Amino acid sequence: MKDILGERDPAVPQTPTRVAEPSRESQLPKRFYKQVGVSEDDGGYQILLDGSKIKTPGRETISVSNRSVADAVAREWDAQGERIDPMTMPLTRLVNTAIDGVAQDLQAVKEDIIKYSGTDMLCYRAASPEPLVERQRGRWDPLIDWAQASLGARFDLAEGVMHVEQPPETIAAFSVHVGALNEPLLLTATHVVTTLTGSAILAMALVKGEVDVETAWSLAHLDEDWNIEQWGADEEAEARRAVRYKDMQAAGLIVQAM
Repeated sequence: MKDILGERDPAVPQTPTRVAEPSRESQLPKRFYKQVGVSEDDGGYQILLDGSKIKTPGRETISVSNRSVADAVAREWDAQGERIDPMTMPLTRLVNTAIDGVAQDLQAVKEDIIKYSGTDMLCYRAASPEPLVERQRGRWDPLIDWAQASLGARFDLAEGVMHVEQPPETIAAFSVHVGALNEPLLLTATHVVTTLTGSAILAMALVKGEVDVETAWSLAHLDEDWNIEQWGADEEAEARRAVRYKDMQAAGLIVQAM
């Protein structure tokens, strides 16, 4: 599911050949409004800019069913400076995607989440070293046990990266819970969590209230954090992770609010 506003632009390299080129910021649209508000109409909440309802890139009115989500979207618009930068507005991008994209084909998004459950990150374990093996077991196994007890889905585990086929009954049981996600915005946020973490189990655990956003993010980065402990952090990797975490927070806010 591609973000309908596109990917984040890479940083402009600091080379002489690029110095004369216009900056990305200078090409962003200027802020054209002073006041941001929220109104309730037709069973939903709309974002107002100087009293006018805003629309998605597909020219649909932005309307959400949850007031706290609407207020959070409004804060994104209110926080804009002289120019409007969509990359600083993850909630708005999620809402746009839900309205213009996901709402038009819920089933395709559901099937993608279900596909992740067949190769879920939590099911692939390290063979060594033992401290990492134990950390994965101690932190991931409770979610595997929860999935079996609460979702009726018994996931098989494997060492290494060789694919393990999950039992058809496991996928079928998990699919029932994914199939119940019929609110486009909630489904969009669940899909974002799934793709950011590589785990449909973690995403469903967040939806069901078994974990919070920070816990889900930490569990998804267990291996990466282990490597950082052993070898140190990479500055570029940390910057990319920080960007993804903002998207995770936005998706998590929606999931927990709805």
